[in-house]
Amino acid sequence: MEQCVTNGGSSSSVGDSAKFGIITVSDRASTGIYQDLSGPAILNFFHEAVESPWTAVYRLIPDEQQLIQDAIIDLVDVQGCCLVVTTGGTGPAPRDVTPEATEAVCSRMMPGYGEQMRAVSLKYVPTAVLSRQTAGIRGCALVINLPGKPKSIRETFDEVFKSIPYCIQLAGGPYIETFSAVVPAFRPQNDKRQKS
Repeated sequence: MEQCVTNGGSSSSVGDSAKFGIITVSDRASTGIYQDLSGPAILNFFHEAVESPWTAVYRLIPDEQQLIQDAIIDLVDVQGCCLVVTTGGTGPAPRDVTPEATEAVCSRMMPGYGEQMRAVSLKYVPTAVLSRQTAGIRGCALVINLPGKPKSIRETFDEVFKSIPYCIQLAGGPYIETFSAVVPAFRPQNDKRQKS
């Protein structure tokens, strides 16, 4: 299991510090057959979009349900991540078990995220209907399955991330501020912090 830690965001942000988990699920990338481009694409999104100070913990693992579950549990329960983003393993192939792993470790599911991502992806490819992406809540953290390709990750994450900071806040997590020119995070006016 490959792991690295990265930091970003701005110390002048009115947002709280946040910790994110990134899990790339891929048999071939985890064995070095090809380079993982999806995890770095998610990390790049955080650098561009999240203004709050943040730390990201990245994991690269094979398509094994127990390993995926263990990684999510560790990132939320031990590492203290308020958001865990997976990429890969959401299709109809026999080894695609990321949604099952996500459902197994979450106490409540958030199906609207999968619905929104499929709707966005259908604008680009008809095979978006094959995706079984989902999302759920574990403790105070949101766990969300993204597509496996960097282009699709950006197309969908730009849209769904608009609601993610408020979702995390409602679940009991930190207040996350975004760069509005990249991704304008939505929250009710009376829940917005003002810069002094």
